[in-house]
Amino acid sequence: MAKITNQQVLDKLSAKFGDKLSTPTEPFNFLTVDMEAAIVNEALAFLKNDAELRFNYLTDITAVHYPGLEKELCVVYHLHSLYNNIRIRIKAYVPLANPAIATATNLWEGANWMERETYDYFGIQFVGHPNLVRILNVDDMTVFPMRREYQLEDPNRVDKKDFFFGR
Repeated sequence: MAKITNQQVLDKLSAKFGDKLSTPTEPFNFLTVDMEAAIVNEALAFLKNDAELRFNYLTDITAVHYPGLEKELCVVYHLHSLYNNIRIRIKAYVPLANPAIATATNLWEGANWMERETYDYFGIQFVGHPNLVRILNVDDMTVFPMRREYQLEDPNRVDKKDFFFGR
């Protein structure tokens, strides 16, 4: 059972950051807050170091590509307060032309590998990262494979035609 509620977390965040947060949601009781990329590092530090909130565990850092939006790339942080048994998702949008956001390695050493993976697949630059190089793909790769910029399959492949499957 959680010791604090999503509303209490949201109230503390709103009191600290106010209009820099957008409308929060709670899919499956998982508090999700969108915020400006410029304040993400400050917000993460607040969530981690606040005596009541204590979001001391960084579960994941990843990204999502939303083609067509003004800011196409979304950096997603999942935090868990082991003390309060509550989780939060922080989302910050960055433009595809300059996908840069502050590193979280100054708060959690484990962010190092997560940010490198996110850079490797989405091309997001984590400013201040101690060693932002590819981690899973080859070093001389010039594309970021998780961006939705390429067709998933060759539409001319004959073996994928419906008449081979009785349709």
